[in-house]
Amino acid sequence: MTSGGATSDGPELWVVRHGETEWSRDGRHTSVTDLPLTETGEEGATALASRLAEVEFDLVLTSPRQRARRTADLAGFPDAAVDDDLVEWGYGDYEGVTTAEIREDVPGWTIWTHPVPGGETLDEVSARLDRVVARAREHDRTLVFAHGHSLRVLTARWAGQPADAGRFFKLDTSTVSVLGFEREHPALLKWNS
Repeated sequence: MTSGGATSDGPELWVVRHGETEWSRDGRHTSVTDLPLTETGEEGATALASRLAEVEFDLVLTSPRQRARRTADLAGFPDAAVDDDLVEWGYGDYEGVTTAEIREDVPGWTIWTHPVPGGETLDEVSARLDRVVARAREHDRTLVFAHGHSLRVLTARWAGQPADAGRFFKLDTSTVSVLGFEREHPALLKWNS
């Protein structure tokens, strides 16, 4: 199977992180706060359209948050199906707070290694993204529009790694990444491009 220059020996999962919002630009943890894209975010999302236009997808999914749905729309997929499993990690008490601010009270804190008061656990995030992986593997090529941390967990789980391995996959806004297979092994075919 060939797509966008990447060769895969099985299903592909294309992941798109939504365009920039005010809080993503400023490093604020954003889960349930339903922010719009910035002007830069709208431009980045629009630029995705030409990169995705020639690719055929069996399934297109989006997080229900407006930043993901708007990105899908501007990228040429206004009919993307909403999948609640694609929402961002529930940040609880850390919603709208930067890592630097959290570390004032919890030195060395990271989302990957420390609890999130009032939010989701790593296992809870992993369980819902495992459902997305299973759904995507039933199709030849799936496209999802979602969020930074959730997509990083999704990537780790696609690769058969523990969810906290998502810490190794930095992901920028308005980027396209492709997960697939090399022979029988899940693999990253393209990242953060």
